[in-house]
Amino acid sequence: MSKIEVGDIFSLMDENDQEQDIEVLGTLSVDEVEYVAVGFAEDTQEKSEEDIDVFFLRVEEDDQLSIIESDEEFEMVSAAFTEAEEE
Repeated sequence: MSKIEVGDIFSLMDENDQEQDIEVLGTLSVDEVEYVAVGFAEDTQEKSEEDIDVFFLRVEEDDQLSIIESDEEFEMVSAAFTEAEEE
């Protein structure tokens, strides 16, 4: 698999076993771990003034995406993306 980049679209299964397309909105390395900010592709491609839901996922060594399970890790990644966005 090639390096994950902004604009890439992936399909994931949601909690209801429905396939959802997500789009990579940003990438960031925190403490030598890669993370991506993603949103539902349907929401990101609409031209709307409404806010969209953004999720953070960890990029594993094999470029697989995994859920951030601890609150501490989520807060750290969320703060890092917010700081990067403000720069």
